[in-house]
Amino acid sequence: QVQLVESGGGLVQAGGSLRLSCAASIPPFSGYAMGWFRQAPGKEREFVARISWSGGRTSYADSVKGRFTISRDNAKNAMYLQMNSLKPEDTAVYYCSADQAYSVLANGSRVDYWGQGTQVTVSS
Repeated sequence: QVQLVESGGGLVQAGGSLRLSCAASIPPFSGYAMGWFRQAPGKEREFVARISWSGGRTSYADSVKGRFTISRDNAKNAMYLQMNSLKPEDTAVYYCSADQAYSVLANGSRVDYWGQGTQVTVSS
């Protein structure tokens, strides 16, 4: 049974940092590209970052480039999102996602698997 479980969300002041984690039960984990999406209240879900199965390719939304870093540890079946210099507009529910195709994770329309989400709130 495939399962993605996010953790690490919380309340932080603007300018602060958080590290999100995604624990994945996807055999084999290394066969999947992974990504992060977010959805703010009243807004559509949007792409944040993605990483290829090997970790050799990454891409970011322009809004987070230079502030967020995506990474993965295939030995631990885990993916991470280091978020620095957080802004109030980063407030959203953050979702972990997985798909065998890296290209699919550029948007969320055909992603194979989703986590339940973790709330990130950035206060001004």
